[in-house]
Order: sequence, then C-alpha cells, then structure tokens
Amino acid sequence: MKNLLTEISTCTLCSNFLPLGPRPVVTASQNSKIVIIGQAPGTAVHASGIPWDDKSGENLRLWMGIDKDLFYDTSKIAIVPMGFCYPGKGKSGDLPPRTECAPKWHDALFHQMKNVELVLLIGKYAQDYYLKNKEYRTLTETVKNFQEYLPNYFVLPHPSPRNNIWQAKNKWFRKDVIPELQNQIKIICN
Repeated sequence: MKNLLTEISTCTLCSNFLPLGPRPVVTASQNSKIVIIGQAPGTAVHASGIPWDDKSGENLRLWMGIDKDLFYDTSKIAIVPMGFCYPGKGKSGDLPPRTECAPKWHDALFHQMKNVELVLLIGKYAQDYYLKNKEYRTLTETVKNFQEYLPNYFVLPHPSPRNNIWQAKNKWFRKDVIPELQNQIKIICN
C-alpha cells in the first residue's frame, strides 16, 4: 500500500488539464474498513492536501456522527475520490472530477484494502461509476432508496452547503438516512 500511495502522489496523468497542477489527495491503509468516494478536491483541499478539509467535510463528519480523529484514522476510513486533483472551475462550481483517476487507481487501491465493509458513494459521479446503471433516474431517488445498495454501498448526496436547499426539500434525508448512516458507521468502527 505504501508504494501504491507514493505512486499516486506523484501521478501526472492529467496534469495538462489541471489549472493548479497535480496534487493528488487520497488516504488509505490496508486496514481501512470504510471507503469514502466523493468527487474531487476543491481549492481549499488542494491548498491543504487534507481530504474533506472544508465545510463539506464538516457536514460529512456530522452526517457520519464522527470526529476528525476517527475520520482521518486510515485504519478505519479511506478517502478515495473519483478525481484525486482539483479539476478547475466551471460555470456553476467546480468542474467534474477528471475521468482518468478512477480507472487508473481505484481497483489497485481496493485490491490492497482487504477489510472494507462499506463504501460511501457521495454524489452522482461516484454513484454512476460504482452502481453501474443500478441507480435511479435522479440522485434524490437513489438516495431515498439507499437501503437497496446495502450492505456494500451507502449512497449520499454531496454534503456541500450548496445542498442545504435540497436537504430542506427532502426532510426524509435527516429523518431516515442520517440515523442509518450513523448506525452503520458505529457498528463498523467500534
């Protein structure tokens, strides 16, 4: 695993397309039990090199019911985004994650992590890639039917503050989904 993470950290596969240059952000160990697969680092994470080191990360930890110490304990949690580097700005937020990372690195990482019990698929990019046409027509419908993907996957929307309006419209998310997520995390991490 150490060699693989070193290799990833020096990856320049899509450097010509990255406005801030390559800075792969991924954390994992052979013992990781939960894998968080999100989109790609934003500018704050690109600057710090620490995954989910922003408001979205704070929200995700609240959803999971855990503190930073557990969140960054690689013996428990791996963080493997769809795109490992900041992809740049688009018209209404960051660009989609680069498509080179997941096919190049995800299988190799999962091959090293033999103890994975749950994969959190955060957002449409991760869900499209991993659910292979088993997702619903919309992300809302997919998340509403989260139990269909257990015990392997737990599907979630992105925890960005920009999604507060979505959460306000979908009160079932806090009532039904978050408690089950916290229960799953507690069972696996204890």
